[in-house]
Amino acid sequence: MINILTVLLFCASPALIIFLCVKCKPLNKIGVVLLCYFFGMCIGNLGLLPQAFTTPAQNGGDSVLSLVQSITICLGLPLVLFSLDIRTFFKVAKKGMLCMALACVSVVAVTFVLHLLLRTQTPHSAQYAAGAVAVYTGGTVNFGAIRNALGISHNDFIIFNTYDSVVSVVYIFFLSTVGRTFFTKVFRMRPYTDETQRQTLDSSVADESVYTYKELFNKKYIPGLAAAFCLSVLIFGVSYGLNMLVSKYDASLGMTVMMLSITTLGIAFSFVPKIRNIAKSFQLGMYIIYIFCFSVAASADFKALATFNLPIFCYVFITIAAGLLLHAVLSKICRIDTDTFIITSVSAVCSPPFVPSVAAALNNNGVLISGLATGVVGYALGNYIGHAVFYLYSLI
Repeated sequence: MINILTVLLFCASPALIIFLCVKCKPLNKIGVVLLCYFFGMCIGNLGLLPQAFTTPAQNGGDSVLSLVQSITICLGLPLVLFSLDIRTFFKVAKKGMLCMALACVSVVAVTFVLHLLLRTQTPHSAQYAAGAVAVYTGGTVNFGAIRNALGISHNDFIIFNTYDSVVSVVYIFFLSTVGRTFFTKVFRMRPYTDETQRQTLDSSVADESVYTYKELFNKKYIPGLAAAFCLSVLIFGVSYGLNMLVSKYDASLGMTVMMLSITTLGIAFSFVPKIRNIAKSFQLGMYIIYIFCFSVAASADFKALATFNLPIFCYVFITIAAGLLLHAVLSKICRIDTDTFIITSVSAVCSPPFVPSVAAALNNNGVLISGLATGVVGYALGNYIGHAVFYLYSLI
């Protein structure tokens, strides 16, 4: 009973945070995701969660908290991908898509070097590298999606997430304050001038404002959202069935097949106009992902900082820092402007929910569509690239 009430609390927490953002403009500027992380970490580290909620099952199964994370990923990711209009995104955000490709190349290159340096010191180097690639091409959602497939332990996941939470806050603060000036003066990147990116889209992805979430309860949207949610559950069920089937022959490959199936089916259904045009499916998917963010933050244990794990810290800090600098160099070569580079970097490293707050800090809504579009593409690419990196690096 306590676990059920706690799960309901987790499900309702993003709604409360969104309500606070609507009522308080300063909180709205901070953003829903950062607040989910902040309040989640507070609840997790102040001892407010029942022990039965965070303790793994006696039979060796996952804790209720881990199950919440896994289920919210599997249900939220397809709903976000349903709204993906690849043709339109590439027309409106061509420069952003190029910049996103450069971000992926940068992260893979940095993790490759790290793996060459650290592979003799830790047997889990390929796992950490793949996790870093998944996180920093699409956000924590992708890492949570593939961690079981990669065989990353619960303890390593908590340590990785704790380091990532701390470093990402510094990263966001840097880009939101002095980032534009730094890259303009040091890297001589040209300022934002592309007016074509100021176009708008008739798509739910175009508006990630907190004010749109109240419309989830509008009667005219409920039938469509119910259908989209049921389809997401169906995709989850089919993918889980494939997981069970493959696991009979190769247990380590089952979760990989499951997550790639969820991603692939989500993208495939986005090509069906009736599904892609379901109003507010993106917001519903993002709300479920907010629950995931809250639950991941609640699992971040600051006690883990007391026992320093150098390999994981390197994969978090160096991948973010060196990846950002290499991304800037490549963007400079490809003549990508500063604002597009910054917003694409944020969408890759921290995922789309962070994009609006950084765009507001830059005082440039013109890059909003590009940031959201590349971020959603990052959701789709992260799982594939992460798995590819893991199997490639494991051969080295």
